[in-house]
Amino acid sequence: MDTDKKELLREHIRDKISSLKDDKKSFQALSRPVPPDNAIGRLTRMEAIISKSINEATLKQTEQTLSKMERALLMIDDPDFGLCRECENPIPFARLMIVPESDLCVQCAEALEV
Repeated sequence: MDTDKKELLREHIRDKISSLKDDKKSFQALSRPVPPDNAIGRLTRMEAIISKSINEATLKQTEQTLSKMERALLMIDDPDFGLCRECENPIPFARLMIVPESDLCVQCAEALEV
C-alpha cells in the first residue's frame, strides 16, 4: 500500500475511532440501571428494561469495534497490515476503507463463513 493510501486510511480510522468514542458515551448513558420508580407503570418499566438491555448489547459491540479499530491504527505501519491472514494476498484498499479492522480478503472471509 502506498504512502498516500496509508495516510488516507489512517485518517479514516481516526475519524471512525472518534465517532465510536462518542457513540460509546451515548450508549453508556442509556445503559444506566432503570430505577424502581413507582410513577411508571409495569409495561413502561419493562420497556425501559428491554431498551437498557439493547443499549448494553450495542455498547458491548461498539467497545469491541473500537478496540479493533485502535488495534488497526497501531498496526497500520506493520509490513503485514493489509495482507490477508489466510492467503497472504493484499486486501483491496476499498475493503480496508469499509472495514479497516479486516484481516481477511473477501474470498477468505466468505470461505470461513461457510
